[in-house]
Amino acid sequence: MSRPPFLTLPACARAYRLTTERGEFAVHDARPTAPPRGTALLVPGFTGSKEDFVALLEPLAAAGYRVVAVDGRGQHESPGPRDESAYGQAELALDVLAQAAAVAGDGGVHLLGHSLGGLIARAAVLADASPFRSLTVMSSGPGPISASQQARTRRLIHALGVLDMESVWQEMRREDAESADAVDTPPALAEFLHRRWLGTVPEQLIATGRQLTVEPDRTAELARVPLPKHVVSGALDYAWPVPEIDTMAKELSARRTVVQGAGHSPNAERPAATAEALVDFWATV
Repeated sequence: MSRPPFLTLPACARAYRLTTERGEFAVHDARPTAPPRGTALLVPGFTGSKEDFVALLEPLAAAGYRVVAVDGRGQHESPGPRDESAYGQAELALDVLAQAAAVAGDGGVHLLGHSLGGLIARAAVLADASPFRSLTVMSSGPGPISASQQARTRRLIHALGVLDMESVWQEMRREDAESADAVDTPPALAEFLHRRWLGTVPEQLIATGRQLTVEPDRTAELARVPLPKHVVSGALDYAWPVPEIDTMAKELSARRTVVQGAGHSPNAERPAATAEALVDFWATV
């Protein structure tokens, strides 16, 4: 679960509901003071939300880019039905295409997907690459998550099928407190993470969690798409082994960025270095 380093939006950004042909989505929209060099659409990961990108908004806008971070359907502040079929990957990819169409303006969109969002972004590009100027896959691998994370995710899916969201949250907090990697969470952030969890539709978590455990390797298919590609990760990653991400980037002929000092969420853990890498890549497109 990504933990934003702070929650207050910078002065360049505002929160609202983006209207698309697929419905409304809660977004954070950051704008540069001059006409933008381009527009970026940021898609969050499993259990995540638009807030996971909050630390990227100001530096990317300062570099001249409009940045739109989105809650997918059923995530946090975006509504979604209590129906697992609504969260199939093809449906979520169509949502991304609709979001891109709504923010595109006069040019294409730089698409970025984090973790699960990387798999959804890949599916959107494979469905229709024409709305996009580039694709950045961040902390996302070629196929299913690691075996240990598959087991953890299957336990979560089972729990969501038999318990309410509050009970599952309390059980996750108990497990986290007993973990060797347990960290103290500031009260305001803890309250936000709890609120975000309760605001997420359980069927969305069940369907997307299942995707993470069975995702096919579509690297060869993506490599044939003539779109500039960028693969970003931290130096360590619990969801996909970094060597696996390295191999994927090579097979995609993609630019490869490893953010030192970061784990699964460079966007939240090392936002300045991550923003710099994104701007350097987009400037070449």
